[in-house]
Parts: sequence; C-alpha cells; structure tokens
Amino acid sequence: MKKVVLKLDLHDDKEKQKALKAVSVLCGIDSIAMDMKERKLTVTGNIDPVDVVNKLRKGNWHTEILTVGPAKEEKKDDKKDGGDKKDDGKKDDDKKKDPNQQQIAELVRAYQNYNPQMTRYYYVQSAEENPNACVIS
Repeated sequence: MKKVVLKLDLHDDKEKQKALKAVSVLCGIDSIAMDMKERKLTVTGNIDPVDVVNKLRKGNWHTEILTVGPAKEEKKDDKKDGGDKKDDGKKDDDKKKDPNQQQIAELVRAYQNYNPQMTRYYYVQSAEENPNACVIS
C-alpha cells in the first residue's frame, strides 16, 4: 500500500472531475482524494506513482509528485495490533481474496445461465486455411 500525493494545475470542478475519472481507471487504487484549495491529489493503494503521473499528464495536466510513502492507515493498525497479530492480518488478507474470487465465479456462472451461448473458446482461422479468403499482396 502506497500513499502518493501529487500537485496538479486544476482551475475548476470540471477539470477536477476529469482528473479523478482519469486516475480512477488505474488498477489497485483504494481511495482518491482531492484538495482544491492546495491543488493536491492523494491516491492510496497498490499503485505505481509513475503510472498515475503519466495518466494525468496525458490528460494535459501539469503534475508534480510531492510525496510517496506507505499509507498511514496501515501504520496505525500495525501499532494497535502488535507483532503477533501482523501475521493474522496477512492471513485475513488471504481470506479476503477468496471471497472476491468466489464472487467473481458466481457472477460468471450467473452470466452463463443468462447467456448460455456465451463464447468460451475462440477459433482463429488464417487466410491460408480459408479457401474463400482474399489476400492482396
């Protein structure tokens, strides 16, 4: 978990919404917060700060990385739990992944029931195999 604080050149709420939407597409983001007074964007999650900056710069916003570090929330939890409970936290994280995978599997099964002709395998045919194919060279 990383906490990345970026400085953006944003002037109105419309640009703010566009920037938040651009960053929210990235995988591994837990939370996004924007402070318009100081023009700071805070992104927390399993992310690469360079990817976040590249995504924002593609949207034509000048972006500067202010700080990159571990998320403060984890530090508070670790201090409260103690040393032995850190291992239990890791086990709980493994348990949390299993329900997500189970939920995805349930959704796939539900979609298969809804659409029984769902394509499971793709057959790719080259121009050489198809006698009706036209190749211009």
